Amino acid sequence: MELKRIDNGQAFDFGKTAAAYAAYRDIYPQELYDLLRSFGVASDGTAWLDLGTGTGVLPGNLYNRNASITGVDISEEQIRFARWKADKNGWNINYIVSPAESTGLPDHWFDAITAAQCFWYFDREKMRAEIRRLLKPGGVFIKIVMDWDLSDPIAARSIGIVKEFNPDWTGGKGVGSDIFDDLFPGRRTDAFYAESPFTREKWHGRMCACRGTLASMDGETFRKWEQAHLRFLDRCPEQFTVRHKICYSFFTVE
Repeated sequence: MELKRIDNGQAFDFGKTAAAYAAYRDIYPQELYDLLRSFGVASDGTAWLDLGTGTGVLPGNLYNRNASITGVDISEEQIRFARWKADKNGWNINYIVSPAESTGLPDHWFDAITAAQCFWYFDREKMRAEIRRLLKPGGVFIKIVMDWDLSDPIAARSIGIVKEFNPDWTGGKGVGSDIFDDLFPGRRTDAFYAESPFTREKWHGRMCACRGTLASMDGETFRKWEQAHLRFLDRCPEQFTVRHKICYSFFTVE
């Protein structure tokens, strides 16, 4: 994928990160899942669509056999891992490889639609129409952004090391204005902080799964970045937390 507004137009492919993503990106705090449940996401008898689902982190953590759950992602490799995880756990989740802007799913079918860590990759105007088409009257759309708190020393240094090897990467700037856009009138926004626990291995894996490393670096550059990042982690405690800010906005269709 190549988007001029992201990473100065540098190409990236989240399919290359699928294995690392499946292993290390399941890091959302319990507070987020409790919040989504409070909106009725995956409650009994409802239909829920997760856009940009990746390896199915949200559907897996909110799975309810009494709800109809669908995950959509443009990456075949990411969906392959999502389906593998669902099969392994006996989850009845419908995973589809498709652009979020044109899912082909039925009109006014879903009670809830979520989009976590992905909306900036979509065509905003097309998504406005698609979300309205897919949601039932009274349905809710929830956009989620979880990003490092830039005051966290481990996060700040890890971001800096990525930028040393990939200066075009525009990640690591903290939660941006995307969460606050007025995609729909009546949008409401809130935020909270969480301390996410990591080991050195898990944090390195999480950094491998970001857009600035495996998704966009050539093999030699990735090898050099990995060596530098592991040297830094050798000086860190074996276990630590990284402070994150979780922002969300939500809109209910009348």
